[in-house]
Amino acid sequence: MIDQKIQDAMNDQLNWEMFSAYLYLSMAAYFEDSGMSGSATWMNSQAQEEMVHAMKMNNYLIERGGRVKLAAINEPRFEWDSPVDVLKDTLEHEQEVTKRIHKIVDLAIELKDHATNQFLQWFVEEQVEEEATAEDMLKKMELMKDAPGGMYLLDQEMGTRPVLFTMPAGGE
Repeated sequence: MIDQKIQDAMNDQLNWEMFSAYLYLSMAAYFEDSGMSGSATWMNSQAQEEMVHAMKMNNYLIERGGRVKLAAINEPRFEWDSPVDVLKDTLEHEQEVTKRIHKIVDLAIELKDHATNQFLQWFVEEQVEEEATAEDMLKKMELMKDAPGGMYLLDQEMGTRPVLFTMPAGGE
């Protein structure tokens, strides 16, 4: 049976991962509204990835005999001043996710929960990649912000990121 403190922390993070997906969907909608469908695709892929993270935590809690407790998801931001601001928020958000994962790792170490510590190492590595990718995209967007042609090319590049699944318009 999983320790109650770990269970609570994992449930909190599971819900944070779901909020992350919600935030990235909001960012995707912002990009769609701005005519940047490639950037919207990138954010939709990011949202799907966050749901995968949430499901990994969900399944781990169940596997360890814990109880999954889903909480209300806060409304995400939906307006930004520019595409650069969206990517700034993305990087800041990923840095917050990293801090939160590290706190759970610290708790697992404190409680000598080796299984949870081992499980979370995947997330530790994932966050290195998440922050690096967000920072790379932010730097590119800052470089292109005053060059419409460059922004167009960057949007095209962002649109090449694969998504797990797509849903046709109208939900068909």
